[in-house]
Formats: sequence, C-alpha cells, structure tokens
Amino acid sequence: MSLDLLATLRREGDRLASMPVDALTAPVPTVPGWTLEHVVRHTGKVHRWANAVILAGPGADTGAVAKQQVESLPKGPECLPAYRSSLAAMVATFESVDLEAVVETFVGARTAAWWLRRQAHEVAVHRIDAADAVRAAGGVAPEALDPDAAADAVAELTEVQYPHRLLLDRLTPESIGRTVHVHGTDVDDLEWTFTLGAEGLTSARGHAKADVALRGTAAHLLLVLCRRRPLDVLTVFGDTSVAESLLDASRF
Repeated sequence: MSLDLLATLRREGDRLASMPVDALTAPVPTVPGWTLEHVVRHTGKVHRWANAVILAGPGADTGAVAKQQVESLPKGPECLPAYRSSLAAMVATFESVDLEAVVETFVGARTAAWWLRRQAHEVAVHRIDAADAVRAAGGVAPEALDPDAAADAVAELTEVQYPHRLLLDRLTPESIGRTVHVHGTDVDDLEWTFTLGAEGLTSARGHAKADVALRGTAAHLLLVLCRRRPLDVLTVFGDTSVAESLLDASRF
C-alpha cells in the first residue's frame, strides 16, 4: 500500500473546513454532547498543539505547550476560517520539516512523520463526525473515506492508541485473555488479531483464529473501532460480547 498521508490530511481537512456554517449547532449523533462546532474547534486546536510541539523541537514538554502556547479557536461562524488557517499552518510545517527529524509526542520521542500520521487520521475520523451531524440535520451523506487511508488508520489505532489509551478497567472480566480478529474486505493486508489482557492489549498482524471475527470494509472497521458505527455494519462471527468489551474500553 502506497499512501500519501499529507494528501489525506489536506483532503480530509478541507472537507471539515467546508462544512456548512448553518449546521454548526447540529448535534453529532455518535458523540453525545458535541455539535459540529465542537468538532471543528477541537480538531483545529489539536492541529495547533501538534504544530507547536513539532516547532518546539526535541524534548518539548507537550503538556506545557498545550497550556501556554495553544489558543482555542473562536466560537461561532469564525471557527471555520480559523480551522482552515490552523490546517494550513499544520500542512506548511509538514511540507517544510524533515519528516524523519526526532520530535516530542504524547508517547515519547518519535519522528515528525508520526505526527503527520496522527493528524491525518485524527481529522479523518472527526470529519466523519462533522458530516454525520450535517446528515442528521437533513444534509447529504458523508463522503467516503479512502480505503487505504482507513486501513492505515486501523493500523495506527492498533499500534499507537490501543497501547496507550485503552481503558483497561472497562474490559469485562469474562473478556480477559480472549481474542478479536479484524479482516478488511476491500484492501490488502488489513488483518489484525487483538488479545485482551488485564495489563494491556497485544496485537499481531495476519490471519488467526479468534473468539470473535469482524469483517468489513476498511472504513467500516475503522469507524466501528472508533465507536462511530455500530457493530452490525460488519459481518460478525463468534462471541459478540468480546468485541463489545473491546469497544467499551475504546472510549478515547
């Protein structure tokens, strides 16, 4: 799979920036308490934070950067142009820095390319949130996610988010030690097996027997694993309760 993450960031960011201003108060169906405006302002602030951390260089205190250097986006209609400006600044940074340069992240020292991957997939999922709000308010259906980008987002979720952010105390006792296999139907090399453990989740690429198997498109797998779509958009084989336990612990 050859994937241009900068193009993904630009495409999905432009889609988010182009949401209709008259839908800003529309609720996001899958994120209780959030409106389209919340999505725009949150994603723009995350871009500003990532940008500031990269520019601060190795050893930056990511928490201090967030508190001292990152302003919130304005409320109301002005949040959309402010988001577009934040996106443009983020893109300009990725175009100008050495993507192999070591920078800080919230999981320790990584490369600038790590942040590019994180930001591209951050905005993709939140663009779906925004589009779902528009659709629920009577607008058009969301534009489809790129399958290869969605497949990489599943890999990034597996490699970065699950090890650091999974809420282990939400895993049911019955699910500990059991396994979930995910299999993409529209891209190559989208197969993962997760083992749910009391001390953390472990994963392995490739085909394997599991207590429950989830099959679907890369986009559907991503959105289910991110709790943006119900399990029933996938084909499920085996013990559904194991998959439900994983999803309940994926509240981040």
